[in-house]
Amino acid sequence: MPSMTQTGPSTPAATRLASTASGYRIAGTVVNSATGEPVRGATVAALSEADSHTIASKETGDDGHFALSGLAAAKYQLTASRRGFRTAFYDEHEEFSTAIVTGPGLDTGPLTFRLPPGALVHGVVTGDGGDPVEGARVMLFRNPGAHKTADRITLGEETTSDDTGAYEFANLAAGEYLLAVKAEPWYALHGSTNRSRPSAGDGAEANAALDVAYPVTFFDSTTEEGAATPVVLTSGSREEADFNLHATAALHLLVDAPRKPDGSIARADLRQTVFGIPVSVENAQFFDALRTGRMEFTGVAPGQFELTQGDPPRTAELNVTSSQQVEPGIGAPSVAVSGTVRSTVGPMPANATAVLFGADGPVRQNTLPTACIRGAFNFPAVPPGVWKLVVGTEGPGSETPFTVVATIVEGVTHEGNAITVRDRPLQVQATLSQGSTRVEGFARRDGKGVAGVMVVLTPKSLGAMKTLARRDQSDSDGSFSLRDVVPGQYTVVAIEDGWELDWSQPDVIARYLPGGIPVTVSDNAGKLMTIPTAVPVQDRQR
Repeated sequence: MPSMTQTGPSTPAATRLASTASGYRIAGTVVNSATGEPVRGATVAALSEADSHTIASKETGDDGHFALSGLAAAKYQLTASRRGFRTAFYDEHEEFSTAIVTGPGLDTGPLTFRLPPGALVHGVVTGDGGDPVEGARVMLFRNPGAHKTADRITLGEETTSDDTGAYEFANLAAGEYLLAVKAEPWYALHGSTNRSRPSAGDGAEANAALDVAYPVTFFDSTTEEGAATPVVLTSGSREEADFNLHATAALHLLVDAPRKPDGSIARADLRQTVFGIPVSVENAQFFDALRTGRMEFTGVAPGQFELTQGDPPRTAELNVTSSQQVEPGIGAPSVAVSGTVRSTVGPMPANATAVLFGADGPVRQNTLPTACIRGAFNFPAVPPGVWKLVVGTEGPGSETPFTVVATIVEGVTHEGNAITVRDRPLQVQATLSQGSTRVEGFARRDGKGVAGVMVVLTPKSLGAMKTLARRDQSDSDGSFSLRDVVPGQYTVVAIEDGWELDWSQPDVIARYLPGGIPVTVSDNAGKLMTIPTAVPVQDRQR
């Protein structure tokens, strides 16, 4: 990881260079982060911190040098872009970066802007016999790595293969990726076991031979998710990842489709999961479900699925390896989750909405919204699993978010917004607070501001880390700003080179708390709170 401090010394001469009669300047060199070579023709821009409006821009010369002059004393976001490189902010880490602060006595150059070249993954998808597979759905997943246990594998990008079977993902960030392909054989024909079987003379055997499907296939051409080979990209690297798909006999799932009290059919929902993420909905055929009380899923390839069926609905995880009649009683039933919310900062607005976000298990990619009327909400059918309760507003007055700081479920108080749904209805009492305070300060070492360090506002109760913690990256003068802070007791820590830490884990962040600064944010703290004492910069503990 590149250094997070300024590359030029803070001297009177440097300060004179940064200040001109017409204002201040930001200067430096854009280099290729992979090779260290200067980048010619990159566009460097200083953006207003308030609205990201471009204040000044300049193209780098042959030596990669740039200088933005005539700037007012202010804080600027600094960006650089060039074809073949990823557009980046200065000293970027995740969604954070270091802004450049201009003003009397501040050193704003020479900076070294490390611009990462985009990486690329490409390959060819072929089927049995080596023929190209056109229209295959190629999925690129980002793997956070073993050191980020709180993060999960996420679906990043998707594309489809062309008529030669080729696909490409370009301009990717460095990191570890997983790839999977889902496709349908162009010649596949899926009949139904619900229909009467045709006689041998009308092509039944031929049709059966064409009732095939491709299982989801992972790089390097395995159908076992746990055996998927990661693709590790460095800045500017090009990696090839080919797939060879093999058709198997398609499976058929018969699922009960009972009538609801209103006479409609309780339609089942079958979703395939890849790395725990639902990626598709299989087509279903009803075939007179009103009469038979069943529906059929055809063209199913072996794999992992989530099935929701019945009324009230039940959700089950299925490892499908053969055709079958699915038992209607498998899985746990969806249950009602209802409750009330109490705000610590005044009455709830009339336009509030409650949302459950799936956080674990088979529900973790689901989202369930409902209205929150006069402080009450009701979710009629919630599948079992761990959910995060979020309450917000829409329209005027919705700029300041609410935070669920605690819930009471079955008489037990839990910090944060996590709710575990099992096999019976739940009543929830949620306590809300409004994060209306911005906490500002400086990260310093030996009296000098340090740029690029990770600043974490850590709640006194480490069990509420994921709900109440706030982060920022220090700017060129060491300043930081932590937004939407909820009232409570905290410790602010500043960790140099801390971006690879699994910071949200209590046992990890606890190591740095003795070297932090305690902060109390009161209910009447207002919109801005300044920490009077500089936060000491700590080295990352290895």
